[in-house]
Amino acid sequence: MQFQRSSGILQHITSLASPGGIGDLGPAAYEFVDFLARAKQHVWQVLPLGPTAFGNSPYAASSAFAGNPALISVELLAGWGWIAPERIANLAAPGSAVDFGAVEEGKIPLLHEAAAGFLRRGGKDAAFADQWSAFQEFCRVQAGWLDDYALFTQLCREFGTAAWGQWPAPLRRREPQAIAEAAAVHAEALGRIKALQFAFARQWQMLRNAAAEHAIRVVGDVAIFVNMDSADVWVHPGLFELDEELKPLRVAGVPPDYFSATGQRWGNPLYRWDVLESRDFDWWVDRIRRAVELYDVVRLDHFRGFEAYWAIPAAEETAVNGEWVKAPGLKLFHALETVLGPLPLVAEDLGLITPEVETLRLELGVPGMKVVQFGFGDKSAHIHLPHRMEPATVAYTGTHDNDTTQGWWRTAGEGERAAVEAYVGPVKDRPVWPLVRAVEASAAQVVVVPAQDVLELGSEARMNTPAVADGNWSWRAPAGCWTSELADRLAALIEVTDRDNDPL
Repeated sequence: MQFQRSSGILQHITSLASPGGIGDLGPAAYEFVDFLARAKQHVWQVLPLGPTAFGNSPYAASSAFAGNPALISVELLAGWGWIAPERIANLAAPGSAVDFGAVEEGKIPLLHEAAAGFLRRGGKDAAFADQWSAFQEFCRVQAGWLDDYALFTQLCREFGTAAWGQWPAPLRRREPQAIAEAAAVHAEALGRIKALQFAFARQWQMLRNAAAEHAIRVVGDVAIFVNMDSADVWVHPGLFELDEELKPLRVAGVPPDYFSATGQRWGNPLYRWDVLESRDFDWWVDRIRRAVELYDVVRLDHFRGFEAYWAIPAAEETAVNGEWVKAPGLKLFHALETVLGPLPLVAEDLGLITPEVETLRLELGVPGMKVVQFGFGDKSAHIHLPHRMEPATVAYTGTHDNDTTQGWWRTAGEGERAAVEAYVGPVKDRPVWPLVRAVEASAAQVVVVPAQDVLELGSEARMNTPAVADGNWSWRAPAGCWTSELADRLAALIEVTDRDNDPL
C-alpha cells in the first residue's frame, strides 16, 4: 500500500497523563490529539490495546480481540451516568510511571462498580435507552469472541490464575456442561465484563473520530503470536501446537541477536498452520477483521514470522536450540484479502531478514521499517540511515524496544558517536533533534518518532528492554509536556519537509 508523505508520534495510551495510575482514553488523550494537530502530525502509533496479563506487556494479552479495561476513562463513565462523580474524586493523580498495583486495587473496582450501575439502570431508565441499545448491538456483533472472553476473564478471577491449564479438567477442556454451568453461575459478572468491553469500544471510537477530524490516523500493532494464558488458546486449542495435556510442544521466540546472546524465548504456543489452512485461515481472518475495526493502519509485529518462524522445544530454557520452520506466507495474506479486501498493513521487518522475507513483503506491496539508531554500527547497517531509505518505508528514530535516542547516545561507542556527528554535524551531546530532522527529510513515506525522543528524554524513559522481565511498560509522559511551543517546533519541521499530509 502506498501512503502519503506524513509524520507522527509513537505513544501508547498507558503513557498519557491521566488519573487513576495509568493513561486512558479520557481528557489527556484528547489533549494529545490537539497537540498532534497543532504539530501537523497525521499519525498516532500505539502498542497493542489488549488486556494485559502477568508482566503487563501489551504483547502478551489475555485476548487478541478484547480491549484493555484499564484504558477506560472513569471520568467519561461518570459523564455517561454510569457512576457518581464523587465516587471517582480520589483517583490517583498522574504520576511519573504507571502504577499497575494502584490500577488493580483502585481503578478496576471502580470500573466494575460503574459497569454494574449501567447494567442495573440500562434496561429500565429512559436516559440510558440509546446506550443500552448500542450495548445490545455490540454484544450481538462481537459475540464470536466476547462471550468466551468474558467467561475466561471471570474464571481467571475465580481460580486466581490465567494459567487455564491449572483449572479443573472440565473447564480446562471446555466440556459443554461445565461451560454452561459456569456461565449461568457467573451471569452477573459476565455482564459487567461485557459492559466494560462496550465502554472501551465506545471510548476508543470516540477518540478515533476526534483524531480523524484532524486527519490523524491511528497505527495499531498486531503481535503475530498470542499468549498461552489467553482466551484464544483456551477456546481454540486445536489451532496451536499443544499435546494431549494441552501443554505447548514448541514455543515461539527468536535466535541470538543484537538484543540477547541466548536469543529470546517468548513462550507463545505456535500455530498449527496446516489446520488453519484447512479452515481457510478463518481465525486469522477474524483477528485481522477486528484489527481493521480498531486501527486505520495495522503494523504486523515480527513480520518475518509469516515467512518462517523460530520454533523452540518447550522444554528448552533459552532460544538457542530452535529451528526455522516455514510459515504459510502468501497463502495467508491471499486468504485475508479474499475476505477482507485490500489491507492497510505495515511490516515490522527488523532482525534477521532473509531474501525470502523481503520477497514476501514486496509481493504484498507492504511498507517495511527502518530504525535510525541501527544505522551507525557499521557499513552493513547503513540501510537504516535516511539517505538509504526508499519511499515504501515507515522510518523511526527508535521503537518501543530501543533505548531512547538520548539514552542510546550516552552509551554509544566512540565509533557510533563519530559516525553520528559525521552525518548530522556536531550535536553537543544532544543528538535527538538533528537525527529527527534527518529522518523527516528522508524519502520514507511515513516517519514516526517515539514520544520520548520528541521530549529528548534519556534511558529513564525507556518503554521496554527485550529479554529483561522487569521494569518495562511503565513510562508516562510528564503532565504538561505537550506544549504549544513544542508543537510549533515540530510543525515548522513538518512544513519544510513536506509531511503535512493525511497518510491515507
